[in-house]
Amino acid sequence: QVQLVESGGGLVQAGGSLRLSCVASGCTFSMYVFCWFRQAPGNEREFVAAFRRSGSRTYYADSVQGLFTMSRDNAKNTVYLQMNSLEPEDTAVYYCAAQKRILPRYNDFSAYDEWGQGTQVTVSS
Repeated sequence: QVQLVESGGGLVQAGGSLRLSCVASGCTFSMYVFCWFRQAPGNEREFVAAFRRSGSRTYYADSVQGLFTMSRDNAKNTVYLQMNSLEPEDTAVYYCAAQKRILPRYNDFSAYDEWGQGTQVTVSS
């Protein structure tokens, strides 16, 4: 059974940084596409970033391009999301998710089969 466990969320002032982690277990890490989504109260779940399975390319939402960086440590079965220059509009629950589709749909939340429990990020002004 695949388990995704996020950590690293918290309260930070505007302009600050946080690094989220997502540890995957119960799966062959290299077979999955991993991503980060976020959901603010009253909003739909929003794509943030995703790796290609090979790790050769990372996709970012326009709103976080150049500010957030997604990375991975295959030896630790862990993906990260480094978030810099955070603003209050980045406040949300951040979710790690994974899919094993042969033809992945990177920014489509319905394509992801495995989800973590989420970690809250709150940015104060």
